[in-house]
Amino acid sequence: MTEPLHIQDRSFDFAVRIVTLCQSLDSTPGVSRTLANQLLRSGTSIGANVSEAQAGQSKKDFISKMSISAKEARETHYWMRLLTASNIVPETKLADLTDEADQLIAILTSIVKTAQKNVEC
Repeated sequence: MTEPLHIQDRSFDFAVRIVTLCQSLDSTPGVSRTLANQLLRSGTSIGANVSEAQAGQSKKDFISKMSISAKEARETHYWMRLLTASNIVPETKLADLTDEADQLIAILTSIVKTAQKNVEC
């Protein structure tokens, strides 16, 4: 059994997959390109904010950055849903990536809730 990846690694690996997807979308002119830019920004921001949180100046700063990561994960999920609903990308092509976005949302939400409980104590 392999050890589960740390949130920093998972969010980085997710960002790499988003970059790859956006590179293919960017080769098509029109709406695909615009949506790819939105997806690229939110999908890569997740890991960037997780990294920033690790260097947070305080527990509140950590919570803030992790909350932003969770928001960005939700936004990324939205853009992927829009790509499939608009028939730009087949749902089957995004299924694994969408599932990973769902898992990142759950993990980040849990991290934020746990950190908030620890601040309140």
